[in-house]
Amino acid sequence: MKKSTFIIKALLVFLISAITVIGVSYLKVILTVPGEMVLIEGEEYSYDIDSLFPISIKADTQGMLKINGKSVERPYNHIGISKPVSLSSDKGGSLKLNLRFFGIIPVKTINVDVVSNKSLVACGNTIGVKIKLDGILVIGISSVISDGQKIIPVRNSGIKPGNMIIGINGREIGSIDDLVDEIEESGGNPLKIRYRSGDEVQEATVTPVKSSEDGKYHIGLWVRDSTAGIGTLTFYDADTGKFGALGHGITDIDTGTLMSVKSGEILESDILGVKMSRSGVPGELKGVFSEGRQLGTIESNTEVGIYGKLEKHAMQRMKGKMYPVGVRANIKEGPAVILSNIDGKKTEEYDIVIQKVSRQNLNGSKGMIIKITDERLLSTTGGIVQGMSGSPVIQDGKIVGAVTHVLVNDPTRGYGIFIETMLMNASQNLSAGYKMVK
Repeated sequence: MKKSTFIIKALLVFLISAITVIGVSYLKVILTVPGEMVLIEGEEYSYDIDSLFPISIKADTQGMLKINGKSVERPYNHIGISKPVSLSSDKGGSLKLNLRFFGIIPVKTINVDVVSNKSLVACGNTIGVKIKLDGILVIGISSVISDGQKIIPVRNSGIKPGNMIIGINGREIGSIDDLVDEIEESGGNPLKIRYRSGDEVQEATVTPVKSSEDGKYHIGLWVRDSTAGIGTLTFYDADTGKFGALGHGITDIDTGTLMSVKSGEILESDILGVKMSRSGVPGELKGVFSEGRQLGTIESNTEVGIYGKLEKHAMQRMKGKMYPVGVRANIKEGPAVILSNIDGKKTEEYDIVIQKVSRQNLNGSKGMIIKITDERLLSTTGGIVQGMSGSPVIQDGKIVGAVTHVLVNDPTRGYGIFIETMLMNASQNLSAGYKMVK
């Protein structure tokens, strides 16, 4: 009896130990292997897969990918791998890789995009950015004084800051003037207001109130229908004129809402001065832009930048050097440069150090941490300042990313986005050679 009890306990210990080891190895693979990879046609990339157990890969696309030099010739072909594993492809497109322990236990699915090896023109010059919103953004709610009483007409309507008004009484409205006209013409009768809240379209009934202060009807909303500012152009495609800029989205300063673009343009700008950054207080590039100096149109505003197309005259006048694309696997911690325009129209190289590269974070605007080391830039700006977002990051002769955010408590440091992230999210705006399917 004692012997059987000992055997059972030993088996339990063995099972618990085995499950623990498998669990630890599973977590290590989940944490160290990226969920998305971007490869450049004709280039080989090496990835470390930290696992205690044999891993097999299943590819869902025929003849597109080489793993450790061996072509995957048919869908769902098992290939045993060891660490590190090399990946390469000579054909653009997208596929999925399924990782399994022992070819049985599912571990992770990797989305792989293979893009053209064509080069981009890296810019670094500041631009004026103007956008017209696709609707009217609610930025605040206020009361209306009527007959000595404070009334909030939109109370309990469901409308709140961050919502986008898109129609009234069945009519589409696209400007604050349209909204004001509809409210005034209501004569105090209820209005059916259609608005977007996130991805949902909703409708609310609001009764305007006549103000004792100006004698006009109001619904108690502060709104905005456009915005403008200074940013940096990251790159453009010399064949198509398609561009990417900023590396982060344009959000409303009051609500933090990503602005939905109805139309927009980028304009030539001049930097007149710099407000230096210091700990706790981000600096700023002070510039002006002219309505008559349009460089291109904005087609989309995303979480990871703005994208559109340059005018032909802008491409002819715009200075910039062609760089091959360097994806995340190319980037290493160490020296690099950024291209930035902090005075007039002149763009220069400034030394930086890439301090950390996130192997997991591909979709966001914080893929790497950089530090400004160039004394010329530090003495002029104190580090990263507002307006420098979009400055291209160049390492080993390749464009690998762009500056996006400053670390407020240490303005010499900030975040950068991977260039592959910008390309991936610009898929609808870039040439077919860069098209990626998510």
